Amino acid sequence: MHMCKFFCTFAGRIGIFMKKYIVLAEEGERALLDKAREQFGLNIDDAEVVITGVGAINIIRSLQHLDREADVLNIGYAGSANFDVGSWVEVTEVRLNHPNVTYPEPELPLTVGCQPLAKKVVCYSNCDFVLASDYKDCVFDMELAFMAALGFRKLRSLKYVSDNLSLHAYHEHTHGVE
Repeated sequence: MHMCKFFCTFAGRIGIFMKKYIVLAEEGERALLDKAREQFGLNIDDAEVVITGVGAINIIRSLQHLDREADVLNIGYAGSANFDVGSWVEVTEVRLNHPNVTYPEPELPLTVGCQPLAKKVVCYSNCDFVLASDYKDCVFDMELAFMAALGFRKLRSLKYVSDNLSLHAYHEHTHGVE
């Protein structure tokens, strides 16, 4: 079984212990930790779990004090227009989801290589649930672009596809609501 090289016990040449964080948007995403550990063999036992709340303001308020050199792994739900519900992806780059603007927006690269078995994709962050999009082969969330904008140098993200751009399917899949 491949062990994720996401977390390093020591950093740099001088061997300083690096703080490790798992960032979840909501308590309900904690179940994804066990799924990721089981499917990918993640070694995340010594990481501090931070639950931020959904959206930009909660991300900024919860993470602004963290060391930008820390190892940060975001695990969370994401929607996709065409990936199968229940599949995992690793995010290579994050952008804001503003389909109606014509000016160039930042493309923020993430650290990649955490999970070679997961499909590599772009994630678009939005301030609301995305119900339709012409974008394919990507995922949508409400937090990752704001995490990346905070400037973490070792930010990785594994997303679990919870829906195919359906709010009802998202609630049914993540909370058992019919």
